[in-house]
Amino acid sequence: MNRDAWGEHTAEKPAYRPAIPKAADIYRWIYVSRLSLALVVFVAASVYFKGLPSAILVLLSVAAVLTVLVSAASVWYTDILKRSPGTTFRYVQAIFDTMLVTAVVHATGGTESTFLSLYILVVAVTALLLPVYSVLLLTLFAAILYMADVVLSYPEQLSLAVLFQGVVFIGVALVAGWLTSRVRVAHAEKEELERQVHRLRLEAGDILHHIRTGIVTIDGSGRLIYANPAAEDLLDFRAAHYIDIDRSFGDLVEQRSPRMWELVRRTHREGQPFQGVEAPVKTPAREFELGVTTTGFAIDDAEGRSVTAIFTDISGKKAMEQLKMRNERLEAVAALSASLAHEIKNPLASIRSSVEQLAESVRSGDDEKLLAGLVVRESDRLSRLLNEFLDFSRVRVTRRRRLDLESVVRAAVGIVRKHPACVDGMTVRLETKPVELEGDEDLLHRVVFNLVLNAVQACQGRGTVTVEVREAAYHELPRGVSLESPVLLRVSDDGPGIPEAIIDRLFEPFVTGRTEGSGLGLAIVQRAVEAHSGIILIDSEAGGGTRLTVLLPATAVSEGAT
Repeated sequence: MNRDAWGEHTAEKPAYRPAIPKAADIYRWIYVSRLSLALVVFVAASVYFKGLPSAILVLLSVAAVLTVLVSAASVWYTDILKRSPGTTFRYVQAIFDTMLVTAVVHATGGTESTFLSLYILVVAVTALLLPVYSVLLLTLFAAILYMADVVLSYPEQLSLAVLFQGVVFIGVALVAGWLTSRVRVAHAEKEELERQVHRLRLEAGDILHHIRTGIVTIDGSGRLIYANPAAEDLLDFRAAHYIDIDRSFGDLVEQRSPRMWELVRRTHREGQPFQGVEAPVKTPAREFELGVTTTGFAIDDAEGRSVTAIFTDISGKKAMEQLKMRNERLEAVAALSASLAHEIKNPLASIRSSVEQLAESVRSGDDEKLLAGLVVRESDRLSRLLNEFLDFSRVRVTRRRRLDLESVVRAAVGIVRKHPACVDGMTVRLETKPVELEGDEDLLHRVVFNLVLNAVQACQGRGTVTVEVREAAYHELPRGVSLESPVLLRVSDDGPGIPEAIIDRLFEPFVTGRTEGSGLGLAIVQRAVEAHSGIILIDSEAGGGTRLTVLLPATAVSEGAT
């Protein structure tokens, strides 16, 4: 009895595995029994049966020598050469044993011999090694030998009892054959079941080894029984340091995720399972959220309840949920922006026209003209802002075709390089490969132009912007994201980074890190990427630059796809 990590007493019990005899073990018993029989009969004949005829003694001596030679040859064949006994080998063994028993019975009195039961033993053992028809043939052979020996050597002993003994031999053969056939069928079914179980274990082991869901099983003493590679990666540990070692795995789980350990402990103590409970995890490498499911099962009273925890990284799923909510908000803002822009644009045009006419009248002085010019300039600025609102509301894929994204990127970067913000201290570097996808060229051009221009403006006249285009590897996709033949567009800069206060709201309308910005550029980018069934990710550190990654499917997703 010892006190474990759960605070309970446990006791170790030895594992019990029943021994199952094999064919090789049966043959070894045959060899030993055969040699023992020959030795006993020969010694008994020499010591106690001194009155026996010399011919009988010679027969027993020859039988003993042949027994030693045949047994030695059999051992050499099966145990030294490691050969598998075939049908011929089995027949030879059975025939020799039958002849040996006949010699012993002949030498010890025929029908009055105390060794007559050895015939039944030979038949029974043969039934374990040969089919039923072979057992019947051997029984017939034994009966013929026995009857011939009685007729030739002990004719005075002939009686109905002798015939009855032959019938008994055949009856024993039938019963033994039937029983062994049933045993063989059961054994074959057992072997087939074991093969199926072994195959299922291999398949289950392969599945558990490769899935991205972590699985750990903790026994009643708080020790680790099983952990798959995904669990090792998620919790940042090595199972070899805990499995088969008297070391509590619970300490590690509690350190990495107190919430997860609380769920495991409650399942162990109360038997209460949990499903899909969120649990924050903090490893030396990162912090993220897990979705945890626990289940418990009792081994025995001593071991207590073991607990299996199944968990997966749901940070990607939560990010996708946030993206979905953000897209819904953008759609609502787009609809409102379009409505307001249409309502404001016409009155604004009328105001501008009226002010221009007043400024041109003969009664207008210098002050009036100055104020009129100010109103016209501000009206133009409002008009440009309204156009941006309309652009934001009209982000739709209107003409989708097969195109080379690298060509789109080069055209957009060429325009950015001529922008006033791209001064001599700026470098825009391309690391692109020809990549085809289905999309709206104008919309993708706006995506690239806005991303690259924002990166250039963030560098404030000095720095390097890198634009990367290539096929994306599937492991680069966030968890829970599935794209057909994903394509990657990445814009990186070495600017000051995005302020932490706005990074989570960067794609929302009117959120910007620049005083002169409208806050609609990245919102338009987000809607354009979403219109192509893609996603956009951001990675930025204060003073460490910013990296915006767009992942798009190379093949268009149908409208009804989910």
